[in-house]
Amino acid sequence: MAHYIELTPFDLFLAVGLIIIAAAISVALKLGITRSLFMASARCMLQLGAMGLILKKIFQINTPLLVLGWLMIMLVFAGREAVRRSKTKYKGINLDALATMTVSSLVAGGLVTQMVIKVSPWYDPQYLIPIFGMVFGNSLNGICLCLDRLTEYVRSRGREIELMLAFGATRSEAMRRGARQAVRTGMIPIINNMTVAGIVSLPGMMTGQIVAGASPMQAVAYQIVIMFMIAAANALGSMSIATLAGRRLVSNYGLQLPEHKK
Repeated sequence: MAHYIELTPFDLFLAVGLIIIAAAISVALKLGITRSLFMASARCMLQLGAMGLILKKIFQINTPLLVLGWLMIMLVFAGREAVRRSKTKYKGINLDALATMTVSSLVAGGLVTQMVIKVSPWYDPQYLIPIFGMVFGNSLNGICLCLDRLTEYVRSRGREIELMLAFGATRSEAMRRGARQAVRTGMIPIINNMTVAGIVSLPGMMTGQIVAGASPMQAVAYQIVIMFMIAAANALGSMSIATLAGRRLVSNYGLQLPEHKK
């Protein structure tokens, strides 16, 4: 098996040339995203550099409290990011997003790390942090899409929902169609990713393990587990946020229309 090739600071400096190519295209075509591209690149380097230093310390200390504490920080930031990306807001959205992220990550990530991979010790940061990081990152996208679709449905079908309530429909009956559409929308990205995995693209988990020297078949096995985990997390997250948001947006007496982000 091929050995792992370490990158030097000079290698990273050379990689900056790829961003310069993208910036040159932006300038040539007058896309107006050159500054945003450089800002995003700088932020990416700083955030990943800081993460590398933090993970190095966590791996060295390797205590359950430290690992769980860092996972909690990641969870809170993931919930905030899901709310920030949402086009509309309503009262209680932060709590709903945090509760949804907690449920989906604990079920999907916990099942994979403790029952499928059987991480030992159970808090091993080498596995827990990357795996839960993938759950958080993908779940927040699904939750955000689901939220946007649900709030759009409530806004566009408000009179229809109120009419159903007036004729005796329960809140769940009035929101059933909107919830289904929202959950379906939240699941679209992972379904698309699974459809093209292996043929059009090599997913990140598989690519990383192959580059690190793992057996291709083991890399494939890990990638299948990860993609199924993400699918479960997205399904749980979308269903949970649709249920929680629906309860806040629609009561048995009327609607609380969400406000558009300014």
